[in-house]
Amino acid sequence: MARSVTTQRKIINTAAAWSIGFLIFFPILWTILTSFKTEATAIADPPVFLAFDWTLENYEVVLERSNYARFLWNSIFIAGGSTLLGLIVAIPAAWSMAFVPSRRTKDILLWMLSTKMLPAVGVLYPIYLMFIKLGLLDNRIGLTIVIMLINLPIIVWMLYTYFREIPGEILEAARMDGATLKSEILYVLTPMAVPGIASTLLLNFILAWNEAFWTLNLTAAKAAPLTAFIASYSSPEGLFYAKLSAASTMAIAPILILGWFSQKQLVRGLTFGAVK
Repeated sequence: MARSVTTQRKIINTAAAWSIGFLIFFPILWTILTSFKTEATAIADPPVFLAFDWTLENYEVVLERSNYARFLWNSIFIAGGSTLLGLIVAIPAAWSMAFVPSRRTKDILLWMLSTKMLPAVGVLYPIYLMFIKLGLLDNRIGLTIVIMLINLPIIVWMLYTYFREIPGEILEAARMDGATLKSEILYVLTPMAVPGIASTLLLNFILAWNEAFWTLNLTAAKAAPLTAFIASYSSPEGLFYAKLSAASTMAIAPILILGWFSQKQLVRGLTFGAVK
């Protein structure tokens, strides 16, 4: 009887998990399907799911109209650069808060997290003027710094959580053996926290890749990433759903592939320290 109840629970949990997963993935699936439709089929009422004539015309138009490779390179540069720069800043900060805490450490962490609640539009004007003065408008380096600063609280919080799971006695033993602060962080702490650092890197790379507000407001042509590439298919003449879907599919494909191949590492990092 108990085994039967356990089996039923497993079936229900599995069905629920698949249902939730499908609901989350369906908008992506619909976007991919729409990218292979004609514009007339894309706006058909009732919607057409699979019974349509598949075409690559939208992808051909997108590739002819836009320099996809340039947008892709800008996204890789900005997302990768902001993530790596954020890790360089956040690892020492998280180490300090985890292993040399002060009475204000928790207050500092909460203050850092509270900055994520600030509406981005509230600081757009001063940052825009600052970028004009410094010559960083429509510049990959400037946008990389802004996105790094935006995601820095998340990076610090995640690393702080992972570092707290590492016994401080190990670092004390390294100091007794003559390890310097640099050696302690690079050769003792970092290797032990590789799963957590890897998951932090992956998650923040995805966040930086998907960032739209700052990329649309601080870039024009030279530094525009794939988020601006997608927005370019909304024009005064109207919204071309099929072509917009093709552009969106081309923009999300690299990050979907990265997420698929790194999902084990991401899950391992997110559960780092959960089981003793």
